[in-house]
Amino acid sequence: MSPWIPALCTGLGVLFLAALALGDQTIPPLDVIGALIGEEGPTGIIVTQLRLPRAIIGAIVGAALGLAGAVCQTIMRNPLADPGIIGINAGAALAATLVIVEIGSLPESILPVASFTGALAATVGIFALSWRNGTTSLRLILVGIGISAFAGACASFISTFGEVAAVQRAMVWLAGSLRDSRWDRLPELIGWMLPACLLIAFGARELDLIVLGDDVARGRGQPVNLVRIALLFGTAMICGAAVAAAGLIAFVGLAAPHIARGLVGQRHAALLPASALTGALLVLAADLIARRALAPVQLPVGIVTAMLGAPFFGVLLWRRRND
Repeated sequence: MSPWIPALCTGLGVLFLAALALGDQTIPPLDVIGALIGEEGPTGIIVTQLRLPRAIIGAIVGAALGLAGAVCQTIMRNPLADPGIIGINAGAALAATLVIVEIGSLPESILPVASFTGALAATVGIFALSWRNGTTSLRLILVGIGISAFAGACASFISTFGEVAAVQRAMVWLAGSLRDSRWDRLPELIGWMLPACLLIAFGARELDLIVLGDDVARGRGQPVNLVRIALLFGTAMICGAAVAAAGLIAFVGLAAPHIARGLVGQRHAALLPASALTGALLVLAADLIARRALAPVQLPVGIVTAMLGAPFFGVLLWRRRND
């Protein structure tokens, strides 16, 4: 095991405690620990009912986005790929926007189903439009960018004709927010993500082969197109669940794998968990900034990740300008 994995776990633990201690009211660390072990009172309510579910869901969403980004970058053999750029998140967001704005009478539990359906539809669309005797990384990315733009335009169109209250809710959600995190959302989130994460974890060796190129992977007996489809299906599941839980949180799926790759290298047995841990760290850090930067006003966490991620994306483009 890479020594960076325990280091990332330690950093995540520290940041997690900070997320419980810091907010509109700063709570001393010992009081946070007391609340976690069952001490009652106003502090216990703030920690266990407000901040703890928000921190847990934020960490899970960040881990999902980091993991999905690592898979997308490997499958497409492009360091600029992530679920947000290639359209998977946009498909999930479009379906969820449709549910929030146009079918608001449906129970909230339908949102993860809608998000996954949208993410899966976007994934199927990407493969259907890019398939020509198989797929290539370039075709997948170009088609994905087109689908992302189309889904974003459709979401804006739907919002134009919705009721004001529903549209406001959708706009806050689309900006990426952990403000409405609650305990009752956690079982659904885990239920959607766990099977997909197991699928991706078992595919670590297959991802190592894909890095070597399609011809090499086929020469070693890998059904390349089938592997791509299966792993992107898993990516659609975790992206749909993440978008349903927190809306669109940009650039985490792009940045986390790059940071993790610099720490643990290219082998996916280490890269996948490192990307997940890094994604969790990024989302928790961004949420802390969102809560504290303009307190008592809380910014959507997606705005913070976009402001920090856009320069990161620019640096990546600059480094690859001669590729």
